[in-house]
Amino acid sequence: MVWIPAQTAVVGSDDHYPDEAPAREVTVDGFWMQQFQVTNAQFGEFISATGYLTVAERPLDATAYPGAPRENLQPGSMVFQRTSGPVDLKHVSQWWRWTPGACWNHPRGPRSSLRNREDHPVVHVAFEDAAAYADWAGHRLPTEAEWEVAARGGIARAAYVWGNDPEQRGQRLANYWHGEFPYLPETGYGQTAPVGSFPANAYGLFDMAGNVWEWTTDWYSGTPATGSCCSEESVDPNQPQFRIPRKVIKGGSFLCADSYCMRYRPAARRPQQVDTGMSHIGFRCVAR
Repeated sequence: MVWIPAQTAVVGSDDHYPDEAPAREVTVDGFWMQQFQVTNAQFGEFISATGYLTVAERPLDATAYPGAPRENLQPGSMVFQRTSGPVDLKHVSQWWRWTPGACWNHPRGPRSSLRNREDHPVVHVAFEDAAAYADWAGHRLPTEAEWEVAARGGIARAAYVWGNDPEQRGQRLANYWHGEFPYLPETGYGQTAPVGSFPANAYGLFDMAGNVWEWTTDWYSGTPATGSCCSEESVDPNQPQFRIPRKVIKGGSFLCADSYCMRYRPAARRPQQVDTGMSHIGFRCVAR
């Protein structure tokens, strides 16, 4: 872990997505944060020690999902699949697939494994799974403010974790989507990378931009300046039919493309259903 000093800092942005505004000051106490996202190997130690069963591995209650196809009513998770060519970016179902049997140690489906991926960030973890690991490790998950202050590395109002200038051709500053999304990534991109493969920020934290999204403890609100809302109100306004509460995830992932989802910036944020892990969501822990 690395120490993040107590400070008052500006978080949010007035220049990008509406739910990042307004830019505002927050004050956080000092805390420790893991340098790296929690890896498959680390999460495996937790599973071995506790016998914990992740949300993606648990049987589903059919009564909780009225009208759902029978083939979907089995343990599994959402897996990214590259398309064969250009598609309409308004329809995410073209590159996301509900995959029975997908879970933290079968990240691409039941026949996949973690071979040669021990040092990649663990994925397919729901909020409950991440919180359980943090508690077992004697830590906790960060608040949204803590996460963003740490990601900024003490660089005031910067657009990116490394400063204000976008990544230049030939640089490798973060694991986000380089190439044509969602079908043609440049070599070395388009999937998770071993933690620490890209430069650390000024606090010595790795992968605060890209690789995988990270859970925070805050309930999602489209107006963050008003503070964290309660779980009953924390729904995605773009998907009002799904009444499952959302937590804030931060940092972006290997799927953030400038042409589609420029959310590998420290101010960026997304709502994520608490019961749903995906193949681009992980976490890291903090401690006082």
